[in-house]
Amino acid sequence: MAKPYRVAVIGRTGKGNYGHGLDVVWLGMDNVEIVAIADENEKGRAAAAARLKAPKAYEDYREMLKVEKPQIVSVADRWLDAHRDMVIACAEAGASIFLEKPLCRTLQEADEMIAACEKHHVKLAIAHQTRYSPRLKVVRQLIADGAIGDVLELRARGKEDARGGGQDMMVLGTHLFDLVRLLNGDPRWCFARIWKDNKLALPGDVIVGGEGMGPIQGDRIFAEYGFDNGAVATFGTHKAQHGAGKRFALQIFGSKGIIALETGSVPTALLLEDPSWMPGKSGAKWQEISSAGVGQPEPLKDAGQALGNKLIVADLIESIEKDRQPLGNIYDGRAALEMILAVYESHKLNRPVDLPLKNRKHPLAV
Repeated sequence: MAKPYRVAVIGRTGKGNYGHGLDVVWLGMDNVEIVAIADENEKGRAAAAARLKAPKAYEDYREMLKVEKPQIVSVADRWLDAHRDMVIACAEAGASIFLEKPLCRTLQEADEMIAACEKHHVKLAIAHQTRYSPRLKVVRQLIADGAIGDVLELRARGKEDARGGGQDMMVLGTHLFDLVRLLNGDPRWCFARIWKDNKLALPGDVIVGGEGMGPIQGDRIFAEYGFDNGAVATFGTHKAQHGAGKRFALQIFGSKGIIALETGSVPTALLLEDPSWMPGKSGAKWQEISSAGVGQPEPLKDAGQALGNKLIVADLIESIEKDRQPLGNIYDGRAALEMILAVYESHKLNRPVDLPLKNRKHPLAV
């Protein structure tokens, strides 16, 4: 039997903690051994070590990497301000990475992270769990088989809670942008408008976002993206007075029908076979999509959030062994971030912008 992979975890109690289960995903796996955790917070460090049954706990993650020499590291904290440094340190130590989303704050940081991973031949999987869902395989096959005809539009909306606007786009929009790319390829341009208090946002409306994400702008955003196949995608978010959290989803409109898709390990997915897109008029009904197919019972017993993380780390290990990129990799993380930052670049320049962006710094930076 091959030796288990040496796994370490980096968290930041009070500054993004351990993400959405990126620490505990390793528990119970036969082919891994948790060798250490690192957390700058003493109480958080002790709690994590007990939770993960880690034999070693470090205040400094760099020291942990040097001493323990892990092969895989969960960079679990949600805050973005340390993602670049942590990922580069892991890469230089020869460790592949499971990283909480979003990737980082700027495209310059993303480029530097990619350069480090390429130089040291390590893999990075990002926690966009939805793309790993077994239901997504069915959705992708339905689209490929023409179940909804030619894809014409993709409509995404953020969670639209108190974070509606720039923070919603960064924290939650990243999932939707990742799905847009997965289902329809890379966008070629973006045109966007941002509002603050029902007026077009001005440079003075830029604020520092939460979770170490850097500058953000606006409490209402609408963005449009164009693709080579002629389809367009839109993304919208605002601080909703009604229905907050109810519209957090992606809809794919085709010439023969619609697929509606939420996010998550086993997301709600629905098919409407109706070219008019008006079920009240046509009499067509929405059909549930399970991982077994349209209208079939869901065979999965594990439908919790942890399932997505388990699928990601299993794929990450396989990608290491087969020397391929993970299904959701560092390049996908950068591309989703690029769609986010293109919104600010387009609004600032008052015109459509081509993708990939030439500006690798944050568009809102002074």
